Amino acid sequence: MRNRYLLPLLGALGVLALAPAVRSADPGAAAAPQESRVQFPATDDGLPGAGPFRREDWFQHLWSERRTAWASQVKEDQGALVFLGDSITQGWGDVGSSFPGVKTANRGISGDTSRGVLIRLQQDVVALNPSGVVLLIGTNDIELKADPAVIAGNVKQVIAALRQHNPAMPVILCEVFPSSLTKNRPAQTIRKLNALYMEAAADEPQVTVLDTWSLFANPHGDAKDDEMPDLLHPDIVGYAKWASALRPIFETLGLVPAWQDEFIPESGFESLFDGHDLSGWGYAQGSKFWGKTASDDGRYVARNGRLIVTVSHKGQENRILWTTKKFPKDFVLKLEFRASPNADSGIFVREPQLQCRDFIIAGPFAALAHYHPLDWNEIVVTVRGGLAHCTCNGEVIVDAMPVPPTGSIGLESDHGQMEYRRIRIHESPH
Repeated sequence: MRNRYLLPLLGALGVLALAPAVRSADPGAAAAPQESRVQFPATDDGLPGAGPFRREDWFQHLWSERRTAWASQVKEDQGALVFLGDSITQGWGDVGSSFPGVKTANRGISGDTSRGVLIRLQQDVVALNPSGVVLLIGTNDIELKADPAVIAGNVKQVIAALRQHNPAMPVILCEVFPSSLTKNRPAQTIRKLNALYMEAAADEPQVTVLDTWSLFANPHGDAKDDEMPDLLHPDIVGYAKWASALRPIFETLGLVPAWQDEFIPESGFESLFDGHDLSGWGYAQGSKFWGKTASDDGRYVARNGRLIVTVSHKGQENRILWTTKKFPKDFVLKLEFRASPNADSGIFVREPQLQCRDFIIAGPFAALAHYHPLDWNEIVVTVRGGLAHCTCNGEVIVDAMPVPPTGSIGLESDHGQMEYRRIRIHESPH
């Protein structure tokens, strides 16, 4: 697995072996005075939300132990990037080790449900005035036979509470991971819930939905046992993939620093994107974005040296961002792209589209041997005599694609986040 984020995470997790349900309490929780312990609700009366809220003895103990420890850390954890969820989140442990230099707080409780996180949201999350929130919840609701509409309703309430607290605070809603029917978590139910999550976030500009289901699903829609040995919880490699999928979103949202790119174009190449703004780009028969760092609709953003196609929300159409300049001569176009899981974009060569996607998941070039999931990949388009020859990391993906005699270069917005950088062109002198 070619992934620059794997080593820091391996060091953080060490020899962690995640059990199907993590029951152990935080180390410092036992030292808390009995009278200061966070009390478990005696009944469901007056609790927010709907659906299951666990009451098994093991869960009550774990819930009180972890929340008591967190109550003593509220001042210390102010402004943290909060990870909120169930055993999958709890099992990550020190999430900050995966994002060096970023203050983080893990607020996962094994066995928790969407109603459970809603019940504890104010004290465990809002009280920290977080810089952002990563939410993964719902798999235990499904096991407990909750209706997906009820689960999504609880998540809507979580989002509403976070919006009321701070409408500018980024929220990353992770789709429920695939599991297995043997775990009472059928693929069709998870898919239905994830579709409802997309609907819940459609009108929420502060919410970014990350397609973590596609990231982990096998062709049948279930978990892969080489990443989730118990078909529920990620192993070390699985957590590394999750971290790698989150990092580009974090960078775009300003939650983690982006690595600087000191690239200088080769001799004879002209940069089509300066890394700072969208000068030289615009919509056909529409706005031109000279000196602007974002398109008028926010669909395209210049940040961190990347031209970013942001995650779509309701009302954001699929668009094409075009160079204001046309290229009538033969040329070589080079650029690099990094796709979030299942992201879909496209590169328009004068007019015809070259699919540019998370190829392994979204296709159409799923058999590429040198494609780097969740990392940077190079596209080279050579246009000669009205035909385009296209490669990805040196592998031919399209050969002899007919193109018009002149036209602009375009980048499409469809779904998922796509980043482009090092966009440059070398035109033939003739």
